[in-house]
Amino acid sequence: MILKHDNKEEAIVGVFLGGKVLYAGKVKNDRIVKSTSYTIDNLASEEEVLDQVIKAIKEVFDDEVKGIGIGVPSLVDTENGIVYEVQHIPSWEEVHLKDILTDIFNVSIYVNNDANCFVVGEKYFGKAITKKNAVGLVIGTGLGAGIIVDNKLYSGINCGAGEIGMMPYKEHNIEYYVSSKSFLDKYEIDFQSLLERAKEGNKIALRIFEQFGEDIAMAIQITLFAYAPEIIILGGPTAIAYDFFKVSMMKELEKFPYKKVVENIEIEVSMNIEMPVLGAAALLLDAKQKKFILN
Repeated sequence: MILKHDNKEEAIVGVFLGGKVLYAGKVKNDRIVKSTSYTIDNLASEEEVLDQVIKAIKEVFDDEVKGIGIGVPSLVDTENGIVYEVQHIPSWEEVHLKDILTDIFNVSIYVNNDANCFVVGEKYFGKAITKKNAVGLVIGTGLGAGIIVDNKLYSGINCGAGEIGMMPYKEHNIEYYVSSKSFLDKYEIDFQSLLERAKEGNKIALRIFEQFGEDIAMAIQITLFAYAPEIIILGGPTAIAYDFFKVSMMKELEKFPYKKVVENIEIEVSMNIEMPVLGAAALLLDAKQKKFILN
């Protein structure tokens, strides 16, 4: 299945802003034809982070572009394009992103939650193509979920649905134990260094990922209780360590009280960093045209 709309040659810029990463791509004919990415300073001022976002968009923007879709890790007023309390970017308490970008680029702008962009990308271009009910868990600086119910994105009020990471768990919340930031907070080691040690067979690193798998199983169990999807797709930078936490995760899921649910659920990993960008573009087209057709 591919994304279909009235004018496949119409170019859209999709933007994915994570806690510390930024991807932007020009999407045309259902493909990313130009892209850029940055590691951002998430502790910078509101204006400095905005400048980074605008710079990335300008690198892929041209006269063909008719709109910009952007996913942000926050609560979002999708009608007015306002983001609130952006996770892990503390300076972004209330940013009127749609108005700001409209003034600069003078095209249609659509803003949504980053996890929603991820799951929509998977729905139209990836592992959820044939699924009516799907959840995408984005494991990055934080933990968020995008939810598709009966082939429709479910966002709740201000995109508040799917904040699995905020659920109380142990002494903190799930996100504290299941994110790339958790390795620094708990073990004082960054994710990439830990991953390299695990690849070398370091027993301590392997045990840390084993514990990570047990913790992420809790996020999956909550997802199963709340949404009972056909598929759960793990995405984000931390998902690349899947081979090191899969076994402990699946073992912990054996404790789920409804055995048939666990037997039937598909758990997949998305390694394609383009998915959130494609999803952001798809969300814009959906909001603009309301004419998607699923093959």
